[in-house]
Amino acid sequence: MNDPVLVGIDVGGTFTDFVVWDAQQLRVHKAPTTPDDQSIAIVQGLRDLGLLTDKADTVLRRSLAIVHGMTVATNALLERRGARTALLTTAGFADVLVIGRQNRPQLYRLQQARAAALVADQHRLEISERLEQHGAVVTPLDEAAIPALVEQLRAAAVESLAIVLLFSYRNPLHEQRAAALLRAALPDLPISLSCDILPEYREFERTATTVINAYVQPLVARYLARLERTLALEMAASAPSIRIMQSNGGVIGLQQAATQAARVVLSGPAGGVVGAFAVATQAMSADTSLLPFSLPKDNPVNLITFDMGGTSTDVALCPGRIPTTAESTITDLPLRLPVIDIHTVGAGGGSLAFVDAGGALQVGPHSAGALPGPACYGRGGDLPTVTDANLVLGRLDAAGFLGGKGQVTLDEAAARRALQRLGAALQLSTEAAALGVVRVANATMERALRRVSVERGYDPRAFVLLPFGGAGPLHACDLAESLGVTRILCPPNPGVLSAYGMLMADVTSEASQALLADADALAHAPAALSAAIAALDEKVTAVLQREEVTEIVRAAEIDMRYQGQSYELTVPLALPVEGMAVAQAAAAFHAAHAQRYGYAMLEARVEAVTVRLRASSPGAKPTLPSQTPQPSVHVTDAITCTKRVWFDAVRPTATPCYQRTLLQPGHRFDGPAIIFQYDATVVVAPGWSSVVDEMRNLWIWRTIVV
Repeated sequence: MNDPVLVGIDVGGTFTDFVVWDAQQLRVHKAPTTPDDQSIAIVQGLRDLGLLTDKADTVLRRSLAIVHGMTVATNALLERRGARTALLTTAGFADVLVIGRQNRPQLYRLQQARAAALVADQHRLEISERLEQHGAVVTPLDEAAIPALVEQLRAAAVESLAIVLLFSYRNPLHEQRAAALLRAALPDLPISLSCDILPEYREFERTATTVINAYVQPLVARYLARLERTLALEMAASAPSIRIMQSNGGVIGLQQAATQAARVVLSGPAGGVVGAFAVATQAMSADTSLLPFSLPKDNPVNLITFDMGGTSTDVALCPGRIPTTAESTITDLPLRLPVIDIHTVGAGGGSLAFVDAGGALQVGPHSAGALPGPACYGRGGDLPTVTDANLVLGRLDAAGFLGGKGQVTLDEAAARRALQRLGAALQLSTEAAALGVVRVANATMERALRRVSVERGYDPRAFVLLPFGGAGPLHACDLAESLGVTRILCPPNPGVLSAYGMLMADVTSEASQALLADADALAHAPAALSAAIAALDEKVTAVLQREEVTEIVRAAEIDMRYQGQSYELTVPLALPVEGMAVAQAAAAFHAAHAQRYGYAMLEARVEAVTVRLRASSPGAKPTLPSQTPQPSVHVTDAITCTKRVWFDAVRPTATPCYQRTLLQPGHRFDGPAIIFQYDATVVVAPGWSSVVDEMRNLWIWRTIVV
């Protein structure tokens, strides 16, 4: 039987990206996102690629294996249009969500604005029961109260329910019993249990994460069911297999994604980091003789990823590995599930530029989105955006956008009108206003890059910057210069790298369990820790077995802190668990604490707070093919035109424009230069040079230091 055609699909705010891996060949495609129903753009894109044919022909088609990153859950949270959700909790604790942590997002603002609640006041319900801190029953569950709760849920037309009872991470009995009784009376009501979603301590975070899952779960489940049904009808003879990208950088099947929807909230950005790290690993481990500079061999994959799309920019620092964290927030609510450690800011190609009440130029976080989009898209938008600014400056080209054959064409006159109005408000020329827009957007993204590097004790000058997304390569040189980074790696298809990363991702399942134990005690008697890991292993293995994978690799981590601290650091835990493994984890914690905070307390007691287990099975791992240089093809053969590009407000610079598909391994040229390709546009700024390696990556390095 032939191998299936692999398709990675990433739904972004402006475009839906496709990467097809078939017979060792890579194809890419972009289609405008359909916000009302993301599956419409997916089906249309698959048709455009020739992967969905008439039903009479489907018997001749090979099967499809789709990995999908989506924004259904993210958008539901951002726009507060999730399911009507209720919360059932221990009597006396219904206000946990409202009380929160009393954090002040704006430190000096007297009146703090609270984000809209996911659960209305009247839908926060209580039930009499109580466990003590070790899980022993103090007050039995009041099962007689269940019929009244059922009537309340029916009367309120509740669409989803979160059950979070006190200390259920120690003993899930009451949560499971309450859920069983409620399901018997309301079989169609989705119920999320904190003992399943997040069996960890910290009441507010556990409640918020379980509520997030309940809030988005019905929408995600309906969307996935609709997508599966639509594709099955389109390919009646061979329904495609579909897996979903998780926020932790792994993929999982539809059933798990639909049940634990909170795990896919950041699926798109996670795919980008996975793809970037894979490309960088391949590029740095291949023959680097074509590069005019050397790469460090002791830790070659020191990487900063920079994903600039239409709506936002996502950045991550990878110090030789893909970093994950269990401490993230979305819409001001904690999401305590494993996610790739990504920082997001509201700066993208579609970010709107405006003059605020004080007369200052602002860019973002509001975006023109896919509809109407930037003014230059010609879809009714007339407000200036970062994309419009790049077009006015000559860094984008109307004829070269999407290879000149996409479904979106650029209207330079419309962009100029929008920037002209902005310039008039600022008393600047059109070009100066456009430069201002780009610089303000760059400042926002620079702060994000410093947050994941300098503020965490890393020197960005020791890292390679890898830009991707539709707009990332446009801004990479400016940002690298501001950070002191001298090496940039631009992959062959930067505009669809998130979709490519989804093909690289492993099939993954993760679970965690609270410990709250002294690390020295665990080192001397690790039986309790071994039992916890065995229980977690049973959970994650069951999930992967449903995916029919063969090879399963397991890795454990443990959250640790000094006694008296409120927050933890996560370090590796060797398997199988022995006393020495716990001691090694404690040593790693001391080192991590010194790295993050500048000091370690080697004599202080260390507490083991939570243990985590990750089970994974290798993904497809398509490798970019290597090519040998062709001496007969000169780099000038790739030049398609020369155009005027503004790099400063003084005057435009005559800049050669290259076609990326014509650039061959070994080709080298100096900036300024513009490189056009179907999925993105690359800007090589003055003072920078570029060379193409054997995998057709574009390496850009600083040649003039100011």
